[in-house]
Amino acid sequence: SMPSEMLMKIFSYLDAVSLLSVGCVNKHFYHLANDNGIWLKIYSSCFQPKRTIWKTKPEQTETVSLGCAGLLDREPGYWKKQYIFKQIAAVKTRVVQLVKCVDPYTGLPCKNKEAMKAYGLSWIIVLKDKNGKEHVMEKRNLSFKHTSVTILWYGTNWPCLDILSTLKLFGVMPLLPDKSRAPSKNGPRRRCLIAEYHLANLTESGVAVGADRLVQLFSLNPGLLIGLWKGKNEIAFVMASLHYHQLLERSTLGSATVQYALPSNEPILDDIDPEYGLHDYSLHLDMHSGNCTYLCGTFKSLFCRKGDIANGYLRLTVVSLKDSMKHSPLIGTVGLSWETDGFKGNVKDCYMMDVTLLEETGKPFWCFSAPVNMELSSKASSLYDYTGQIYTTDYADSEGKVCIELEWLEETEEYFIVSLVLYISTKKVNNWFGTSY
Repeated sequence: SMPSEMLMKIFSYLDAVSLLSVGCVNKHFYHLANDNGIWLKIYSSCFQPKRTIWKTKPEQTETVSLGCAGLLDREPGYWKKQYIFKQIAAVKTRVVQLVKCVDPYTGLPCKNKEAMKAYGLSWIIVLKDKNGKEHVMEKRNLSFKHTSVTILWYGTNWPCLDILSTLKLFGVMPLLPDKSRAPSKNGPRRRCLIAEYHLANLTESGVAVGADRLVQLFSLNPGLLIGLWKGKNEIAFVMASLHYHQLLERSTLGSATVQYALPSNEPILDDIDPEYGLHDYSLHLDMHSGNCTYLCGTFKSLFCRKGDIANGYLRLTVVSLKDSMKHSPLIGTVGLSWETDGFKGNVKDCYMMDVTLLEETGKPFWCFSAPVNMELSSKASSLYDYTGQIYTTDYADSEGKVCIELEWLEETEEYFIVSLVLYISTKKVNNWFGTSY
């Protein structure tokens, strides 16, 4: 019932974020909060509106400030759009500067964490039940690693798994990032869809990766881990592991309904001979859980010959049983840590694995971060240096496979990677290089 003139006077004292928020109350507030006079005041405090007038000679220009009438003679919301556009452009400029420096070992920007902070970036999951109702879960725990970030969600108000249909993972950033203050979850924000997972028959469609006395873990590609209370069909927590490669693009571009479409790769014209094969590849491997890092190493000069191509895959041997100089130990007790509001635990022999494979020019070729586990092998060790049992870790997606063999050394109570082989899909290689293997 308050007159529009009084509301406009009140709105004129609000900052940009508050004005955007109040515009979401109803249609009447939205139209009032679009007022060019209010937004021009906000815009002018940060940017000086100018107009360029061309004279007779094209090379001569004169920049003059417009009169107030000309500034306001725009469609409703014009200066709001201009302000938002310029603020976002300024943030993108800062981010571009941050991601210019590239790590020679990973081929990824050195300051990914700082770039995400500049965007005010965070991540949420949205659980949708079979009736169409959405349940939004904000992140509770965040862990940055060398090539990935791990997000853990937990709470006491999870809906029953039986009524859920999908889980969507979103990147969320403030519509107006402000480097001087932490982003507010109640302010205007923008969602970008990263991945969507179907939860129907989770225990059948998901890959079981381990359990302890309280929870059982299931993995869904790409990079999602769901913990269920043991003996119950109820969610205890959700954990997502996101590789830095194109994470900024996936989390900030696209829309709330459509995932960001990755740009196509330009083929390397000097590497189109299948007889020559792949050469000068590099692998950066991270194996971690929470605050623990079990292995962080780089393997260079990897190659594949024609004889290493079979069954639709090209084989890259990283660590060989015969080359004991490359056998690498895992530091610490391997296990995946988890927590909820009331419980904490650790699932043995599970961990997060980050793979960053660079092709010969140093460009990221195959990258992922995913939960995996070690399984006890039935075969006996053929190496005299190791006296314990053999374990294997296998991972596969549409682009390739990773096969790791580890041996337990009882004397020092640690695992050693004695075999590490990558299998790259020939379809991926052909699409990347524009050739035919």
